[in-house]
Amino acid sequence: MINTRNYPAPKLNERECLRYAGTNPQNISAEERALFDACLAEVENKLTYKVCWGRFPVKREENNLDFGFLQTDSKALCKNLEGCEEVIIFAATIGLEIDRLIRRYTTLSPAKALFFQAIGAERIESLCDVFCDELKGEGLQLRPRFSPGYGDLPLELQKDVFRVLDCPRKIGLTLNESLLMSPSKSVTAIIGIGGGETEAENKCSACEKSDCAYRG
Repeated sequence: MINTRNYPAPKLNERECLRYAGTNPQNISAEERALFDACLAEVENKLTYKVCWGRFPVKREENNLDFGFLQTDSKALCKNLEGCEEVIIFAATIGLEIDRLIRRYTTLSPAKALFFQAIGAERIESLCDVFCDELKGEGLQLRPRFSPGYGDLPLELQKDVFRVLDCPRKIGLTLNESLLMSPSKSVTAIIGIGGGETEAENKCSACEKSDCAYRG
């Protein structure tokens, strides 16, 4: 069964927004602060927070994982799901309005476009966190979420995820021929249930991309 839920806006983490924008929260200028606050005011109440998800069994044979509707030999995902017999596969989006604002200000005000990019990144990550916290509140022990395109997990698997979750109909999330999602501020991911080590409090510490510009 595929579940769908609309969420209220998660609590905003301003430090994360500014970090995504490459701005030091401790040294933000008055001009930057005013611009950031204006962006927050403009986007307020314009975003939607939607998630669809399903719970699936996973079978392992050496380095091959079988979810029933897709198979993969991703070594990184195998490691992430070690000891897991079930997974949650989900898709989340905050809607198209943030994309419209980014496009509008790309030429009018690149600085505002950058802040809207950062706000969108923080908003979708916060939505994913709220969703995972809700699952943990139901007593599920979760592994760190793992998305197609990360590590050696092929981005091509997005097609299978979109098909099984019925993302366009459930939450209005589409995938084009280049495997880009619309709305752009969206996430699909696989979360292992059980299997020992739980989802890290610091997501950056669980990520192997040590050269990421957003690493905390």
